[in-house]
Amino acid sequence: MTINCKGSLIDLSSPKIMGILNLTPDSFYDGGQYKSEIQILRQTEKMLSEGADFIDLGGYSSRPGAKEVGATEECQRVLPVIELILKHFPETLISIDTFRSEVAEKSIGAGAAIINDISAGELDQAMLSTAAKLQVPYIMMHMRGNPKTMQSLTQYQNLTQEIIFYFSKKIQQARDLGLNDIIIDPGFGFAKSLSQNYTLLNELALLQQLQAPILIGVSRKSMIYKLLDSNAQNALNGTTVLHTLALQKGAQILRVHDVKEAKECVRILDQLKD
Repeated sequence: MTINCKGSLIDLSSPKIMGILNLTPDSFYDGGQYKSEIQILRQTEKMLSEGADFIDLGGYSSRPGAKEVGATEECQRVLPVIELILKHFPETLISIDTFRSEVAEKSIGAGAAIINDISAGELDQAMLSTAAKLQVPYIMMHMRGNPKTMQSLTQYQNLTQEIIFYFSKKIQQARDLGLNDIIIDPGFGFAKSLSQNYTLLNELALLQQLQAPILIGVSRKSMIYKLLDSNAQNALNGTTVLHTLALQKGAQILRVHDVKEAKECVRILDQLKD
């Protein structure tokens, strides 16, 4: 599987690492850490040097109970950072984590290469057509409701089957608009209980029937630290375990806070291949 980023084909047959750079003051793990240009550039350089293939920028926290942020403020958070990173690291492939088509279009215009949408176009009806017009890779995630309501929407007859059905419809909708490079994210922690997250991970290989690259975002999430009676700061070991399992079940992109450790998972499992 390949995706086209700024005219270069990225081969996903070898799993890739997407480093997270949160520009929000209230993200669950690293909120407020990267405020100054120096902090942002140091963290970007660190992730790139450790092997990140993509840098994912987010200006809107999607954790439950996070503060609502308007499109103008979201743009003010992310657009200068896109330009800053590309000025200092011009080859960086930046993913913009947003559900708003306006923010996505302006970010791509500023030099970002990928759109990462937690709502798969459900929170902005113009998103899919915008992504198709821009002809950039589009990550669509499974979620019900919105970040404020999602944890009350965890009733499923068969979680994995319903997610597959959801993606089959969304992928067809995107293809009909002319969107070519589609990546699916099953949305761990979004409208899913702790036990449902593990059911989904256990059945992750079933999503390969959709014939789309699979991105996994489990890094330091509550599905790890609540199970272990810990916290996000102490969830790296659990994260590494889940990354290993996800890669074995077909994940092609890991979205992570800790690039070095995720890259080591990829290298070790690659060594085990025949």
